[in-house]
Amino acid sequence: MAKWVVEIIGWIGALLILGSYGLMTMRRITAESATYQWMNLFGAVGMTANGVWNGAFPSAFLNVVWLGIAGYALARSRRALQRSSP
Repeated sequence: MAKWVVEIIGWIGALLILGSYGLMTMRRITAESATYQWMNLFGAVGMTANGVWNGAFPSAFLNVVWLGIAGYALARSRRALQRSSP
């Protein structure tokens, strides 16, 4: 894969994470919303890929954890919806 592709993936990831935080701060979305969690999950995937490619392992580790938190939140929301549906 070309280095510029990995850089674009990383920048998109960064924009997704920053965008989700900005939208939450402006109260356009909530931290519990699927939009917020999906933006964080995909952002973390992009940042992890970029970090691994560039050998920035502390950043990659942080983003793997970020991805896990977003995945956990999405799974928890899904379970709550399943319990509340008739």
